[in-house]
Amino acid sequence: MNEKRRVTAAGLLRMKARGERITMLTAYAYPTARLFDAAGVDVLLVGDSLGMVELGFDSTVPVTMDDVVHHTRPVARAVTRALVVADLPFMSYTTGREQALQNAARLMQEGGAHAVKLEGGKAFAPTVTALVESGIPVFGHLGLTPQSIHRFGGHRVQGRDQASAQRLVGDAHALEDAGACAIVLELVPAPLAQRITTALKIPTIGIGAGPDCDGQVQVMHDVLGLVPPGGHIPRHARPYVDLGSIILDAVQRYLVDVRAGNFPTAAQSFTMEDSVLAALDEAARLVPSAPRPGAIPPSTVPPGE
Repeated sequence: MNEKRRVTAAGLLRMKARGERITMLTAYAYPTARLFDAAGVDVLLVGDSLGMVELGFDSTVPVTMDDVVHHTRPVARAVTRALVVADLPFMSYTTGREQALQNAARLMQEGGAHAVKLEGGKAFAPTVTALVESGIPVFGHLGLTPQSIHRFGGHRVQGRDQASAQRLVGDAHALEDAGACAIVLELVPAPLAQRITTALKIPTIGIGAGPDCDGQVQVMHDVLGLVPPGGHIPRHARPYVDLGSIILDAVQRYLVDVRAGNFPTAAQSFTMEDSVLAALDEAARLVPSAPRPGAIPPSTVPPGE
């Protein structure tokens, strides 16, 4: 689906029906969102992953509604085609229907998002229904749900035993029945993700869930290799360029040039008319020099002294 027509939640369903793979990347700022949109990415996710890759936290838990709204605005302004999905962050939809509606409305009205995403299965099906009935497209998120990282005890693959696998299948069906337009499957064994994908009418978007999902999502920093020296790229990601090293090299060369006086040169400087400079110099010669600190101005010196 590379034509310029705007991608919609309903359009994702048609893509699944046609067997077209859905492409999805995270985005947090205007310049990168413009590039991703121009490249033809179908869905841009303003994920609460911004807490870790943009704000320096060690999890997504500290991310607030204000944070997500702030980052969604420039992404929404940047796109002409992609569907913009914004995360409902930790504890922003868990205390009841009204809280979820109020915060989802903020993401769409203030942030400009076209859809929202929330984590959780059957327990949140009524919340999904309430949002959908209010006209808000909803992406579900199952498997490793980062907002529950402290409960999981780390970034671990989910659904490997029969009980947890069956629970994920049930959760996926519950979200579909509640009206979700797509489900992100994170760190789920590939065979299980394939079975869930086949069983659902709505698209699945995988991240560490194998090749058989209807689409794939990755954090932009992992795809671009945009990590600091010694930074970690997850096993489920494939860096397509090493921007971290490229940026480090570029900045170091800039520092060398500035310190050596090699930047800026005439090519990066601006000129002015010689006549203007001459008049400026002449005016400067006519201006009396400033008195020395502590000197008595001539007008105050008594006559005869």
